[in-house]
Amino acid sequence: MGKDIATREEDYSQWYTDLVIKGSLADYSAVRGCMVIKPYGYALWENMRDVLDRMFKDTGHQNAYFPLFVPKSLFEAEEKNAEGFAKECAVVTHYRLKSDPDRPGKLMVDPEAKLEEELVVRPTSEAIIWNTYKGWIQSYRDLPILVNQWANVVRWEMRTRLFLRTAEFLWQEGHTAHATSAEAIAETKQMLEVYADFAENWMAVPVIKGVKTPNERFAGAEDTYCIEAMMQDGKALQAGTSHFLGQNFAKAFDVKFSDKENKLDYVWATSWGVSTRLIGALVMAHSDDDGLILPPKIAPIQVVIVPIYKGEEQKLQLDERVHAIVKGLKALGISVKYDDSDNQRPGWKFAEYELKGVPVRLAIGARDLANNVVEVARRDTKEKQSVSLDGIEQYIKNLLEEIQQNIYNRAKAFQQDHISKADTWDEFVALLDTKGGFISAHWDGTSETEDKIKELAKATIRCIPLNNPLEDGKCIFTGNPSTQRVLFARAY
Repeated sequence: MGKDIATREEDYSQWYTDLVIKGSLADYSAVRGCMVIKPYGYALWENMRDVLDRMFKDTGHQNAYFPLFVPKSLFEAEEKNAEGFAKECAVVTHYRLKSDPDRPGKLMVDPEAKLEEELVVRPTSEAIIWNTYKGWIQSYRDLPILVNQWANVVRWEMRTRLFLRTAEFLWQEGHTAHATSAEAIAETKQMLEVYADFAENWMAVPVIKGVKTPNERFAGAEDTYCIEAMMQDGKALQAGTSHFLGQNFAKAFDVKFSDKENKLDYVWATSWGVSTRLIGALVMAHSDDDGLILPPKIAPIQVVIVPIYKGEEQKLQLDERVHAIVKGLKALGISVKYDDSDNQRPGWKFAEYELKGVPVRLAIGARDLANNVVEVARRDTKEKQSVSLDGIEQYIKNLLEEIQQNIYNRAKAFQQDHISKADTWDEFVALLDTKGGFISAHWDGTSETEDKIKELAKATIRCIPLNNPLEDGKCIFTGNPSTQRVLFARAY
């Protein structure tokens, strides 16, 4: 099977698109800037969603659902948030179509069906949620509220890329309400740890935890914490954010509570989210020129078994043995597919499952059966070996754990190799242009310098790492005094 995939070296952007399309993760749609997530891609998202959902519930959160539409007056209530998202908003102004008298068979917007108030299609849900919380919160006894929702949001992006940036995408957004600032900050940090745990231990993507500069902060937040991942082209990707919102939304929506002393105060808030963009991160962090490489813990299919046979008799003998293996693997919680379809040759199947990133492939023929062995191929290293069928299920279970760890170790080694120090502007630009990756450099702490560096070098401050060591130095751009290095990178 000819895969016709661009290589990372010749065209990284095309390579990424080829893997997403040909690996059956997603497709383009009739709606500009929107994508269709195909069953294989959606199964991957479901696996990610299910793990995160469990992690949220383990930390005391509950799921709810809020409207897709936000009245414009509510959206405007928190000014910084409204201003931050204004350029990306899709707005509903009418509620009916009617026949177009000038174009038979066509429809037009009914001018008489204009909404009294325009509705914003949610780009994020703080406004509608905090307006709701006002009715839920009167006393400290009503706090904390620990709510998450799984939803779609719309941000009218002009330049889109499958999974990384689309006009509509799927995500989760947590929105919590607390009686004290300390409790809200603890929640913000806790959720950052949940995201980092998920990225590293499930997605096998190493991340750097940090806090954003005021320039890069979520609109309406007091502080934004983030996890930053490194892609194979040396660009960073923001893989998750957790925001301490202070009392900004409570003040905007007049959400007050009476504390234990019966004094009225505004509620403290957080919000946090990750999206289907994580699938893009997964593709770009691990895959190779032959296709996807998916970590076993979240791969839709962990093991595929391909029979090689001549005639119905051989097929029946293989079926009997393979069905026992399938049953044994499923009993260990391993997802397995027995591809005994006769419409493609085994070689085609091998290439197809390699392209789709299935972690382990078993091939078994009549001779293998007679010798009580099976050929085991692992996707991460492409190694193949003949393994005894005795105890094959436990062997596969151990192998999947080894593959998960190996994928992480490779990505971690790449990340470490792509963190460089720069002490001068020339060194900084040279590193960005030749090696990419995270550049650890001094910055004078001003937004003006940050903007200028972004304009000239197309690089942003990805984060100020948590537990960042303090050291005296000079800003790479202005030469002004600095007390710590921050991480710059070009980013998605």
